[in-house]
Amino acid sequence: MQIRILVMVFWLVSSVGIACSQTKESRSSKESGTSPEKGEQETEKPLNPNSPLPEFVAPIETSWEFGLKISAQGPAAIITGQVPVPMDWPEQEITAEVESKGPNVGKFKFSHPTKESRLMTFQVNRMNPGETMEVFVRFDITKKMIVAPSDTSQLKFPRKFTAELNTFLKPSPFIESKHKRIETIASELRDDSLSDWEQVHKVYNWVREKIEYKFDTKIRSCLEALDAGRGDCEEMSSLFIAICRCMKIPARAVLIPDHTYPEFYLEDENGKGYWFPCQVAGQYEFGSMSEIRPVLHKGDRFKIPGNPETVRYLQPTVVENGGQGQISIEWITRKIKPENVTK
Repeated sequence: MQIRILVMVFWLVSSVGIACSQTKESRSSKESGTSPEKGEQETEKPLNPNSPLPEFVAPIETSWEFGLKISAQGPAAIITGQVPVPMDWPEQEITAEVESKGPNVGKFKFSHPTKESRLMTFQVNRMNPGETMEVFVRFDITKKMIVAPSDTSQLKFPRKFTAELNTFLKPSPFIESKHKRIETIASELRDDSLSDWEQVHKVYNWVREKIEYKFDTKIRSCLEALDAGRGDCEEMSSLFIAICRCMKIPARAVLIPDHTYPEFYLEDENGKGYWFPCQVAGQYEFGSMSEIRPVLHKGDRFKIPGNPETVRYLQPTVVENGGQGQISIEWITRKIKPENVTK
């Protein structure tokens, strides 16, 4: 794939300080609105009947800006910023990247902390008191809908676990997959009369039935969601992932702007593995996904600079090595086009 890389300059001066706001408090109306429907919704039909593979159809082109808005209340210098940005996936292709930065910003660098994530790093040489700048990249993205396979009888739980798959069997922040309560639930839900696909589907339905959708400004653990009997996309995804992992089914969180959903992993009869998404909080989609917002990263165990603890998601960070340290940031996640798309 060939990517066009252009460079533009953008500099904004302001006396307003902005705090980092890409948190659950800033989520869209999709997350903080009414409870999602739990009845089955009509989805795209598979193009290849009798195939155990997920299909990728109906591509939609969108443009998004991802970066940081940095405000300096006092003199600041040698500021290093890091921001998670989209990467290619089977359902997602980055077709162009357009850089936007101020004159005191150095070259953008991109790295992969894990195979499932991508970070943009940049350095700001200096900022004067009262200055605000935006440093971001515009991504042109082609996103495809995922259609569940029509023949799921061949799909089985993994027989062997690589080091990479083992990562998605371990407990993660807010995902207590080895807790006794999760083990009890997993044991009660295990049904040898079901196919492996149907077994995961049973876990999916159980989570949607037991946890009432209710938006919360704070991410809580799956155990807290069980106690309260409610949660939003974070808690419902965490509980689904925890039960799957307890059943030795690899599962992971997928982060997109203002939303989270899980994926689970099964193999075909030849041992080739596939990740399948499901919308635990939201419209009923199991093995399918009509979400067009870009994937920021997949996974739920990360290390970020300056934090010794494992965190659930990669987050924007800034480190200042000069000046008085009076800076604040806002995570930029802006959809540019198409404007009429609500997701």
